[in-house]
Amino acid sequence: MSDPNMNDFYRRVGRIEQAHASGLAFEAEGTLGRSFYRRTPVRRRPVFRIGIFLLCFCFGLKGALHYHLGAKAYDDRVETIAARGGFDAVQAKLLQSEPVTRLISEGITLVVQRSLD
Repeated sequence: MSDPNMNDFYRRVGRIEQAHASGLAFEAEGTLGRSFYRRTPVRRRPVFRIGIFLLCFCFGLKGALHYHLGAKAYDDRVETIAARGGFDAVQAKLLQSEPVTRLISEGITLVVQRSLD
């Protein structure tokens, strides 16, 4: 005859062996056991980093254009775009040379001058 207590015992042993096989162990309350370190990290999209990268890329591109065309020619082209009106006026507003663009353009100028010396 089978003892019901033995069936219960073997079920518990089976659960314990499964837990050990998956890397779990018995842990006291409030302690940091193996299960604490085996947590799967939460995947987050790096939205903030991508936004900063795009912002820096756009300012860098504007600065490079400002350096390549020169300050006067760049401002003239932006004014030409603004004169078209409509959506082009929004583009012209975004392309205006602000202090960051001029600073990047001056930085490129300094780097080019040092490389030529």
